[in-house]
Amino acid sequence: MANENKPGQLQIELSPEVAEGTYANLAMIAHGSSEFVLDFIGMLPGLPKAKVKSRIILAPEHAKRLLFALQENVNRYEQAFGQIRLPEIQKQGQGRTIAPFGGPTGEA
Repeated sequence: MANENKPGQLQIELSPEVAEGTYANLAMIAHGSSEFVLDFIGMLPGLPKAKVKSRIILAPEHAKRLLFALQENVNRYEQAFGQIRLPEIQKQGQGRTIAPFGGPTGEA
């Protein structure tokens, strides 16, 4: 298959290092008047520290586009594979992280 370049078409490059991806099981979101900051964190059970693996900074308009794109893709996923079930605590509006286990409980 030939790689055809059409006028006005955006070419996106994906390096091998980025293509490997980075695992995160916790996300934290902050915002100011002009940006949203998304921190993706790798957290291990029982360890008192967690590292930010990636930080993405978005303009508010792009954050809203991301929200819509995620919702659309979750809907497509659920149509293909069934409903994504969340722990009961998250259904009640608590525990609003993407971590599948409780937060760190280490002592100093």
